[in-house]
Amino acid sequence: MPRRPKGSDPSPSPLGDQEQFERSLLDVETSLADLKERYAQVQQDKQRQAELQQRLDDIKKEQKLSQQRQLQVELRRIKEELDTIELNLESRLFSWDSLKEPFWQAVRFAGLGIVVGWILKSCAG
Repeated sequence: MPRRPKGSDPSPSPLGDQEQFERSLLDVETSLADLKERYAQVQQDKQRQAELQQRLDDIKKEQKLSQQRQLQVELRRIKEELDTIELNLESRLFSWDSLKEPFWQAVRFAGLGIVVGWILKSCAG
């Protein structure tokens, strides 16, 4: 059996790999739980939004028949709640963390495109 010098072990220790795998697995599980929670919240908000939109349409029909102050107040309240739900849906779907990776990919590929264009221009010129 050939001997290797100490310190030239090409593979990391199995214990270190296992710890890293467990940490990665825990991160994935946490992300999955967050995603499931977010999905449930989005579904709940969409359902509430549909209910409120239906009620809004009903009130508008009733309002045409009779001008009641109570209907106008409820109409205003429903519109405000719909606006709040829409804002909540938009803000949760859009976060700066979700843009971090695409941003750096755009920077990387734009930089690569500039370098390739510069090389092609100097070769052609």
